[in-house]
Amino acid sequence: MLEMRKDIFADERDDNLNVIGKGLQRQDAPGHVTGRTRYFDDHAFEGLLHLKVVRSPHAHARIRSIDVSAAERAPGVKRVLRGADVPVNKNTLLSLINFGKDDEPSLAVDKVRYKGEPVVAILADSEAEALAARKLVRIDYEPLPTVFDVEEALKPGAPVVNETYPGNYFEYHERFDHQKLRFGDVERGFSGADIVMEHRYQMSPIEHAPTETNGTIAAPEQNGRFVVHSCAQGLFFALGTTAKIVDVESNRLHFIGGTVGGGFGGKVDSLTEPLAVLGAMLTGKPVRFVLDREEEMLYGSPRGAERIYIKDGVMRDGRIVARYIRSYFDAGAYTRLSSYAAIKCTAHVPGPYWIPNVASDIYVAYTNRCPSTAMRGFGVTAVDFALEVQMDRLAEAASMDPMEFRILNAYRDGDMKPHRRAAKNTALVECVQVAAEKANWPLSEQARRQSSLNGGAGERGQIPATTVDTKGQIGRPETRAGTPTQTLPAGTARIPLSKQPVMEGARDGRAVPTQVPRYEPARPTMPPPNAPPAYAPPPYQAASPPAAPSYQPAPPPVSAPAAPAQTQHGAVRFSSVFGTRRR
Repeated sequence: MLEMRKDIFADERDDNLNVIGKGLQRQDAPGHVTGRTRYFDDHAFEGLLHLKVVRSPHAHARIRSIDVSAAERAPGVKRVLRGADVPVNKNTLLSLINFGKDDEPSLAVDKVRYKGEPVVAILADSEAEALAARKLVRIDYEPLPTVFDVEEALKPGAPVVNETYPGNYFEYHERFDHQKLRFGDVERGFSGADIVMEHRYQMSPIEHAPTETNGTIAAPEQNGRFVVHSCAQGLFFALGTTAKIVDVESNRLHFIGGTVGGGFGGKVDSLTEPLAVLGAMLTGKPVRFVLDREEEMLYGSPRGAERIYIKDGVMRDGRIVARYIRSYFDAGAYTRLSSYAAIKCTAHVPGPYWIPNVASDIYVAYTNRCPSTAMRGFGVTAVDFALEVQMDRLAEAASMDPMEFRILNAYRDGDMKPHRRAAKNTALVECVQVAAEKANWPLSEQARRQSSLNGGAGERGQIPATTVDTKGQIGRPETRAGTPTQTLPAGTARIPLSKQPVMEGARDGRAVPTQVPRYEPARPTMPPPNAPPAYAPPPYQAASPPAAPSYQPAPPPVSAPAAPAQTQHGAVRFSSVFGTRRR
């Protein structure tokens, strides 16, 4: 099978890796340099309408009233859309694989939760007429308290940003308040270390700034179908999301992608497709919805801000013996892809280094900022930056060369990762050696002799006895129960959960009845009667070597375990990320 695949793609892939150092022409280069490449906006339609949205001037406010009467009478205006016109006016991107709860409206109804959130859409004969009519919409707002800091958002009493998640934290599988990792005994590792160092790292939101802004043209075809020219990076994500929001069968939508004029992760959220298609459905005419540069820069999804605390215990000889990471992802007002970023971050801890004691707590927090999304390695890039700066600081504290410090602590084949998987095909040692050679960086003879093939496995390949406490148990704070600490025997492959999760799809070999895919209509955004309290993370206290700051468990539970929530989505699907099965 593998050899046959190589034959099929012989003209596209060369496994000999012999192209490095050669000037090869990209297959799309001629079209770009001659101006013949077609983008989504290179399609002409007779009677094309232009869609523009009215955006919130407030980061958090209640909508008291909306008056669109003057806009409806404005020259060239063909239709004004409000939240009530959207068939399914609540969505989250990963609902297509049954992950997370629908939390974001296409057009706000009762509240706005970030500055720039769409409230009203105007469809007019020209872009100028749509912009003029936009100014005639009158919306009465009642400003509400805001929160912009991830740790402040998780404190008790913080303003509730997103009523779908009243604790201001994303709930994994509708019950877990964060992503966690436990391996070995971190507290014992810190107490036995010669140096203990903790630092905080902060990443800011970053706009992708593509040359081509987000945009879509949707037009009616025959037999109730619609053709959609989109710049989406994930065309089938955009198709599924749009079909759900406008409540039509996906086979009625003919999505055409083509060339993306720059994306980098910023064109996976379907910011324009649903409203463009809805406008075409309601007017029977082609509709163009394109963000201008200001909208793209201010309201297009950025890379999310991340705050990372890293605490390390190091021996005088340079061996890292313990590492604890606490990280916060700023999702903004809605989830989008931040929940996935936290999973990627947890999967990357503790970097490419073998450390016998590792723990991490990774949170997704909601704030009154623009919702964040994917961008070039999101979930890994920021923690990688923090880890490598931390490695330089540790090397200096241990009086070691930073290159040799990395070689000493790098994974070798056979090492056991904190995720309880053996490392294989490791190559950090060789990468550092080559980088040092190219930079004329002097390495000791011992460092030059090191290999990723040697030194792993053995004791380094075993799963150690792992200590977990109430802080280490997954679940909402009020559902955590049990003894303050417990030690899992060495070799234990899985950490038992504080509460058995309700998973969609097969689990541990047990069959799950096939269900019919369904999507629930929008619900009133009222907080649940027994909303869980906001999660209060442990306060940050900087540690200065050689003292070892305490590693405190969370406070005892404050209420009885909550009843399991019903899953929101009916489809049983497979996800390579979350491990559920599609039928």
